[in-house]
Parts: sequence; structure tokens; C-alpha cells
Amino acid sequence: MWLTLTCFTVLCLLGAGFLEAEVTQTPRHLVQGKGLDVEMYCVPEKGHIFVFWYQQILAKELKFLISFQNDQVLDDKEMPKKRFSADCLSNSPCSLKIQATEPQDTAMYFCASSDCTVRNIG
Repeated sequence: MWLTLTCFTVLCLLGAGFLEAEVTQTPRHLVQGKGLDVEMYCVPEKGHIFVFWYQQILAKELKFLISFQNDQVLDDKEMPKKRFSADCLSNSPCSLKIQATEPQDTAMYFCASSDCTVRNIG
């Protein structure tokens, strides 16, 4: 009998807050098979114009991915653009998409928002 191992990408999503700010992040958690597409959403606190996405791989430091001011990208230098993309359109939830997930995508993904300043954790 042969044992077949299946790789799964585990994406944990948590609402994060700065200075008592809260975001709504969905889905809260997700387990996805290798090679499938994933989309995560973030609704920033009302009135906040800055949105940030971070990735934290188990036992590693938090990694900044991308930031937006309103619907404009401020900084995306750290985001792997081959399979990752993000949008933050007016009057819509912001999104982070991963195409064809790989085992190295297994991580916690955080969204944060701010009303007045860009904050980089790290």
C-alpha cells in the first residue's frame, strides 16, 4: 500500500489593530490545497485611508507585503509579484490574492489600517 502525501497551504487570517483601530478580515482561517488560488479580504476601519498587508511565516518575523493610501499603492517592493497581487478599490474590501498556492505560502496574513500614518512593523 502506498501512502500519498498531500501538501496543503494553511493561511491564518487575523484582524489586527493599531491604536485601537480594528479591521474586518475574512476568511478568519483557511486551509487550501497546493496549486489552488486564494483570496483574502480586509475592510479597514471607517475613515482610515491607509491599508497594510503583512505575512508571518511560522517562527519568522513579520514581513511587510504592500501598503495602500485610499486606492493607490504606496509600497509593494516586498510583495512577491509572480503569484501575489492586491487591490484596494474605493467602496470595496481590500484584497490579497495568491495564485497557485505553494507550501512556502503557509503563513499568517495580517491586514491593518491607519487614519494618518504609515506604520511598518519589524
